[in-house]
Amino acid sequence: MKKIYLLFLLPIIVINLQAQNKAVWTSEQANVWYAQQPWFVGANFLPSSAINQLEMWQAESFDTQTIARELSWASAVGMNIMRVYLHDIAWQTDPQGFKKRMNEFLDIASKNKIKILFTIFDDCWNPDPFPGKQPQPRPGIHNSGWVRSPGITVHDNPLRWAILEAYVKDILSTFANDKRILMWDLYNEPGNSGYGMTSFELLKRTFEWAWFVRPTQPLTSGTWFNNKNYNDFVLENSDVITFHNYNDADNLEKEIMEKQKLGKPLICTEYMARTRNSTFQSCLPVFKKYKVGAINWGLVAGKSNTIYQWSKPIPDGSEPELWFHDVFRKDGTPYKAEEINVIKSLTGKK
Repeated sequence: MKKIYLLFLLPIIVINLQAQNKAVWTSEQANVWYAQQPWFVGANFLPSSAINQLEMWQAESFDTQTIARELSWASAVGMNIMRVYLHDIAWQTDPQGFKKRMNEFLDIASKNKIKILFTIFDDCWNPDPFPGKQPQPRPGIHNSGWVRSPGITVHDNPLRWAILEAYVKDILSTFANDKRILMWDLYNEPGNSGYGMTSFELLKRTFEWAWFVRPTQPLTSGTWFNNKNYNDFVLENSDVITFHNYNDADNLEKEIMEKQKLGKPLICTEYMARTRNSTFQSCLPVFKKYKVGAINWGLVAGKSNTIYQWSKPIPDGSEPELWFHDVFRKDGTPYKAEEINVIKSLTGKK
């Protein structure tokens, strides 16, 4: 195992970042930027060979062959964006190698004409990430190996956040002008996994660290549940509005119409849960109607087990009657041919 770089021991200059460096895009700036973009359709991407973010990004399991193959399938149906999670531990153990692998990944995506939306932090699923070999999937359990970033011991101890600050600033500075990157999603679902309001301070700090760098790409964090404190903060401080919606098309359209009142472009960074009536056939036409970016959860069924529902495991690991997420099987065949026809039709891919 490689040594963990103790960058957090370096002196940190304390600055009132929110007062001096806050630079949220105006509605005009955001809409001028968005007018130059195509309609974005894509998926949350994890190669089928990886169980979590660490297995995707660590040197010993970074699988460019699978990444290239699976992104080519996405491109072939008209997908032009992927949302991809990073992890602070992958950076801590090997900062230069991690950024090199990010660059390799971006090259592969660019060859497939796919823009990338990187996600920095995440409050979901397992609380204790560790470097090195990752566990095998637990049969029939949704995201059985997915890990939070940061882990709970760092999340709960602000005295350890200097390493997170160094991570955020290094990644954003390195790729601040990279045209292969569409956006930065700074924090996924803050408050999930029972954290409640204990993630609020870290969310605010993360925006401050990002404002200190102020990359050319827009910054965001999505709304995902009805918490006024979180939602008010991310809606006020995001350059472009992002949100999650795993409900039916009527609910989706209502949320889009409500968020349009904020006057900024909209991108849905998570949707498509078949057992909840969130489907390509019903929802994708709504997204296109309003030119709202549409990023479903999951591309290729694999070690993440996201064909299974959040809280309905199938202990014997047999295939569910109806997949929850994901679009392709590991051999590249579509789960449902009619879904591919809808995606290709709406994206104009022949």
